[in-house]
Amino acid sequence: MMKYSVLTIFFFSCLFLAHGQFENAIITSKKKKTQVQADNNGQLHINVSPKNVLKFKAIGWVRYSDFGATGDGKTDDMDAIAATHAFANLHGLMVKADQGFTYYIGGQERTAEIQTDTDFGSATFIIDDTQVQNHKASVFKVVSNLQPFKLDGITSLKRNQEKIDVLLPQSCLITVTNSNVRHYIRFGLNQDNGSQQTDIFVVDKNGHVDLDAPIIWDFEQISNVTAIPLDTTTLNITGGRFTTIANKAESMYNYYSRNIWINRSNVVVDGLEHHIIGEGEQGAPYGGFINIRDCAYVTVKNSLFTGRKTYRTIGSAGKPVSMGSYDLLVNRSLNVSFENCSQTNDINDNTFWGIMSSNYSKNLVYDHCTFSRFDAHKGVANATILNSTLGHMGINAIGSGLLTVENSTILGKTLINLREDYGSTWQGEIVIRNCVFVPEGGKPTEASIIGGSYSGQHNFGYTCYMPERITIENLRIDDSNHPEDYEGPAIFKNFNEEMMDDTYQEKFPYIRSNEIILKNVTTASGKDLLISRNPFMFKDVKVHTD
Repeated sequence: MMKYSVLTIFFFSCLFLAHGQFENAIITSKKKKTQVQADNNGQLHINVSPKNVLKFKAIGWVRYSDFGATGDGKTDDMDAIAATHAFANLHGLMVKADQGFTYYIGGQERTAEIQTDTDFGSATFIIDDTQVQNHKASVFKVVSNLQPFKLDGITSLKRNQEKIDVLLPQSCLITVTNSNVRHYIRFGLNQDNGSQQTDIFVVDKNGHVDLDAPIIWDFEQISNVTAIPLDTTTLNITGGRFTTIANKAESMYNYYSRNIWINRSNVVVDGLEHHIIGEGEQGAPYGGFINIRDCAYVTVKNSLFTGRKTYRTIGSAGKPVSMGSYDLLVNRSLNVSFENCSQTNDINDNTFWGIMSSNYSKNLVYDHCTFSRFDAHKGVANATILNSTLGHMGINAIGSGLLTVENSTILGKTLINLREDYGSTWQGEIVIRNCVFVPEGGKPTEASIIGGSYSGQHNFGYTCYMPERITIENLRIDDSNHPEDYEGPAIFKNFNEEMMDDTYQEKFPYIRSNEIILKNVTTASGKDLLISRNPFMFKDVKVHTD
């Protein structure tokens, strides 16, 4: 296989770096006043006087007011904000918001690129989405000056493969696709034809795979391999009170991305708040105010977010559906943690959609979070929920590896829901330890710990698995408010009401769980734990109790 030389890669990276510093901005240092102007093509012309250049470099940081931001909450300050970051990126300077300022960000298409530490402090940012030129354009984009590059010569991969045959300048995030194979062929009201086979993993400069986030698919063919260099220094974003004035567009799948897009590895977001006002009778959904994509090692902590109002539209099956709309989105990213985070609205109010979604990601963590839900759409490899409280939408996941829920309170319909629209598949283990489960937040319901549905008649593009092993230890089920004919909580929901005996045939067989380990599972109702209200489907599962 072809090996890339370090020298060649370094050369092309430098070319991209030089261009990136001046993308959409021309920075000069002429002997006239510091000013920012936009030409008719939208390009910023930034002049910083030689005296100010020396001053800014001497103190090591710049403020938005240095580039003309007024902070009065009415004047559009976006050009000044983008210019401040462009200059800071060029000289490696920190950016600080002016304390007490309120920056208004209107609907023009302008993205501020963040490449240096940024302290939003106690400043307020008003993002007006009522009239925007390009609803797909992020407000801030956290980027690296290390550019992705293509890898040739890799023609196949194996699940859990430990090394790929490459030489790299440094550790990289590798993304791989095969356009000849379709995965995640969705079932239900939002049905679709699936997505191309995709995987992401980290390798060191010699091509050794980080096995904490292993390759999870066999690739018989490969259409594209991209290497994204990992930044070795931490970029810190602190503070900031952001308020979005919600769009009033038609309620249809036309996702808004007026957000902070994190596209760089090794980033910490600390102490940020995001609020939403102005949601009306209609609106288009949002693709995450914090949108983490194609990167690794990102932590969001001590931050406050807001669940978005649920709007309805007509889905791909021609029937009404509720549209997912998110404040947190993680796509094709590894080792992403949310720590000590919460949301402004009631986590049990179902008029607001679940706050988080993810696709193609690995090693996702909630720790000390109070959110309406955790979600993995197109698979997650390894997920951990610790010391957290999850509301009406609970834990929704499909994927592989180890799913751990520990020291947490879950208020959803089930403790863990294996998403039926993607085959209710978890190829690995589930561990539930030291938790409290309050089915549907205390409403009368038939309680089930593991939810899902699988008919065996739909091809999702892959074999679907139930967890090989489920360990439930020290679980308290608060099912005190239950229906009159309640028989007791079940480990498994009735995954297939039609499968009552051996006459039912699955075209695409479901791989059943091997064993369940139960230790100290108690119920408020005093009723015993059932394996399922349809025991036939789970008749071969071994249940061990202490």
